[in-house]
Amino acid sequence: MTNPHPRALSALFASAKYVLFDFDGPVCDLFSGHTAKRVAEALAGELGLRGVDPAGVSEPVGERDPLAVLQAVARLYADPDLVGYLERRLTAEEVIATESAEATPGAELLIHTLRDEGYVLAVTTNNSATAVNRYLAGRGMADCFGRHVHGRVPDPALLKPHPHCLRRALESTGSAAADALMIGDSRADREAAQTLGIPFIGYAKNHRKWEALGAEDGVTVGRLELLVEVVKGVRGQRR
Repeated sequence: MTNPHPRALSALFASAKYVLFDFDGPVCDLFSGHTAKRVAEALAGELGLRGVDPAGVSEPVGERDPLAVLQAVARLYADPDLVGYLERRLTAEEVIATESAEATPGAELLIHTLRDEGYVLAVTTNNSATAVNRYLAGRGMADCFGRHVHGRVPDPALLKPHPHCLRRALESTGSAAADALMIGDSRADREAAQTLGIPFIGYAKNHRKWEALGAEDGVTVGRLELLVEVVKGVRGQRR
């Protein structure tokens, strides 16, 4: 697990005007206190309360992945009302989770540095925009992103790796893909960016995340602090 040469990072930031952040991972650990396991189990419990056998979501519950629970329900049951109800319950759980979420080391400094250097910032996430905005406001970062927070829509089929939220970010910022740069921590983030031709920097805080991201296939960093000096260093190189 190594970090890329600074020149590779400098080239990405020098050619970018817009930076898109995934949320849970690159900005914060959303479920650090109100755990993903607890949320996944709560969603499965809601199925039982509504008379639906939760056995079909046992795998994503075991993987402690609330988003995967939502996606599994959408695949297994042709019931838009049920999917919509679970999506709203997931949003409520994510809002609760923002109260105990831990900032990713270096994230706030990087965000403020990018804003101060004139980049336009957006969030492109599978989490609820309501939860993202709650977290950003609580950390004094709402102005860094403004109206460019693009979160989960009701249709789980449009979650990343589908590029829907990234496309919305390009539209809201008036950006072309070549002028944007995404920072994410999953293969789904990388694939969504690649679909639209958006350059990508992976963030992997440990070896497990490094392998899950497929970091050997692109530019990946283990610490966001590494990007702060890179951003400052390209001040005179940006087009």
